[in-house]
Amino acid sequence: MRESSRGPVPKTAFRDALFMESVAARPIRILTEYTEPLARLRREGVGDTIVIFGSARIEPRDRALEKLRRLEKARGKGKSAERQSALRNARSAVEMSRYYEDARELSRRLTKWSMTLGDRPRRFVICSGGGPGIMEAANRGAAEAGGKSIGLSIELPHEQWPNGYISPELSFMFHYFFMRKLWFAQLAKALIVFPGGFGTMDELWEMLTLLQTGKLQRRNQVLIYGRKYWDKILNWREMVRCGTISEEEYGLLEFADNVDEAFERIRDWLIAHHKAPDSLLSE
Repeated sequence: MRESSRGPVPKTAFRDALFMESVAARPIRILTEYTEPLARLRREGVGDTIVIFGSARIEPRDRALEKLRRLEKARGKGKSAERQSALRNARSAVEMSRYYEDARELSRRLTKWSMTLGDRPRRFVICSGGGPGIMEAANRGAAEAGGKSIGLSIELPHEQWPNGYISPELSFMFHYFFMRKLWFAQLAKALIVFPGGFGTMDELWEMLTLLQTGKLQRRNQVLIYGRKYWDKILNWREMVRCGTISEEEYGLLEFADNVDEAFERIRDWLIAHHKAPDSLLSE
């Protein structure tokens, strides 16, 4: 409290750090995670986005290969069973690294194409979850094309810093998962789902449920990348056969296995269905 000639002067509520961190102020904190990104996205002229999801654990090809080479050179060191397990994991990491490189190249091509559409507003800006792995690859590809990209990071119990390829002015940090998910869905015109784990599937199901139930009024493209991986994890057609989803709902999904196919599907879809930007960000 400040002092005056008449005694202590109380803080205004929004300058009171203890109050702003309290349970009572939770609605205010939630609101800031909507209004602050909205103001910044408007300032940067973002019209809409292409969201790229995927595992945070998939590494770039050069890093995965270097780890494998180190293990192969360290012959005779460590227990045999442990060594064999480490080698299997390292070889798997090299195999999975193709998805990092594919996400990077696809993002680069999409950004290069979207930049031909002008910057008032910026159309189809690449948006990721802001972390490592496939998220990093998405932001990296956009940076290599000379374009801007968005990172929607989340505070976690273990530290996870935003990757270094996000445009600094479009790097966001969220406390609430549901507000972060809102911003993934709010501006997206296409969702590209690379191989991933629980988090990737959570975001995929969220988007599909919003489309299925009509909570997203427009038709968003959902592209599943890498059937070799996803068909082992999920039996999509079995859901239709068992009647838990309809043939029409299965039709919400598209599939691609290489960058050329994915780029053409996304570009052609966006040109056909989303000529106008999202009105949310217009002043």
